[in-house]
Parts: sequence; structure tokens; C-alpha cells
Amino acid sequence: MKEPSRQLLWERRSQTPLLLLAVAFAVAYAVPIVAPDARAEVHRACTHVEWAVWGAFAVDYVVRLALAADRKHFVRTHWLDLAAVVLPLVQPLRLLRLVATLMLVGRRARMAPQIQLTTYVAGAVVGLLMFGSLAVLSVERDAPDGNIKNLGDAVWWSFTTMTTVGYGDHSPTTGLGRVLAVGLMLSGIALLGVVTANIAAWFISRFERDDRADMLQLAAIRELQDEVRALRGEVARLGAATAATTSAAVAVAVASTPAAADPPNAPAQREATSPTP
Repeated sequence: MKEPSRQLLWERRSQTPLLLLAVAFAVAYAVPIVAPDARAEVHRACTHVEWAVWGAFAVDYVVRLALAADRKHFVRTHWLDLAAVVLPLVQPLRLLRLVATLMLVGRRARMAPQIQLTTYVAGAVVGLLMFGSLAVLSVERDAPDGNIKNLGDAVWWSFTTMTTVGYGDHSPTTGLGRVLAVGLMLSGIALLGVVTANIAAWFISRFERDDRADMLQLAAIRELQDEVRALRGEVARLGAATAATTSAAVAVAVASTPAAADPPNAPAQREATSPTP
């Protein structure tokens, strides 16, 4: 069996710590938005955690690049990871760090073979719903004409946007908020398509599995029928051979038996028993 490469070993070992760091990033991102009146130390600590998580993902990318057998191919096939690492450096906004972390977590989650599609889709829905709500709340809360002022309104708006329902009772009024809305709409459509395709594939696989089971049963029945026919033919052949053998044996026995004859003293007995004239 071929041993895994050093890059693959690193990805396996670093997957769980990076996912835990992503959870820490989610908490650090949510606290200043949910509790805007928190102390300045809390806000600074959350900012430090966000940058630390981004730095961990950046180090992970550099290590994987160094361990890759073909670095040019790695860069070409992992350009989203590179963009997620570079984006916060171009414009260090919290929203860009959010997008970068989501991209990196998604890329690493897809590398894990043990994560099933359903689990990945469910995690993507929850993550987009949570981060979308927090992002639009941070953008629209202080907008003069904004109508998304609390977390409940933001979650409701994110849910209706992702499901493409769009009641219109809450809507973003800023440019960045509308960009977030477009992203949530496209993400919702994509996730809905993935879920629909997954369900259809599940039904098709079930039908194919049932068809294969029926075909195997039919083949087994036909094989049994052929065996029964062969056994019947063998029994009939053996019966005919046994009957022929028995008939031949009887004929030989009859032919070898001597003809019935009178005993030697039969004339004397006849004379003795005959009446005297």
C-alpha cells in the first residue's frame, strides 16, 4: 500500500485544530455585533482572535505549499485558498476576514473524505445563515434608512433571502448590504440545487439497488430451475439404466435355470401304483 504524502498527513492532522479555530473565529466575530456596548477590551480581544485565526489559515497554506510535490500545480488548483489568504491584506476589513475564513473552512472541509455531502450542506446552510445575519446586522444597524436593527430581524431576513422567498418586510438599504443579499441569494439557490440533486441521486441509487437485487434473485431462480431440470434428467437416465439392467439380469437368470424333469424312480412308482388287471 502506498504511504500518504507529507502534505496529506499535514492536512489530516491540522483539520481538527483549524475547524476549532474557525469556531473561535465565529465567536469572536459575533460578540462585537451582538453586544456592541461591550467594553473596548472585549472588542480588541475579538479582533486579535480574528486575525490570529486568519494567520493560522495563512500558515496552513504556506506549509501545504512547502510540502506539495508540485508547487505550481498546487497554486493553480488551490487559487481560492490563496485568494482567501491575500484578501484581508489588500483591505483589512472584518467582512473580508469573514469571507476569507469561510472560504478556507469550506476548502478544508471538502478535503475531508469522512464528511458526507449532507453534513457539509447542513453545515454550509447554518454557517451562511449565521454569518449572513451577523454581517448584514453590522452593516445595516447604523444605516439611516435601515430596517434591520436587531439580530432577530437579521436572522429572519437571512432565512427568507436564502430560501429566495423575499417577503420584503426587511431589506438592506446600503450597497454592501445588497452585495451580501446577492451572495445569500446565489448561495441559497446553489445549496437548494445540491440538496435536490442529492435527494434525486439517493432515489436513483435506491431504485438501481432494488433492480440489481431483483436481477440477482431472478438469476438465482433461473439457475435453480436449470439445476432442477438437470437433476430430473439425471434421475430419468439413472431410472432407465436401472430398469434395463434389472430386465437383463432377470432374462439371464431365467435362461440359466434347467428345465423341470421327472425324478429317476418315477416309472417304478407309476408301475407300483398302477392297478392290477
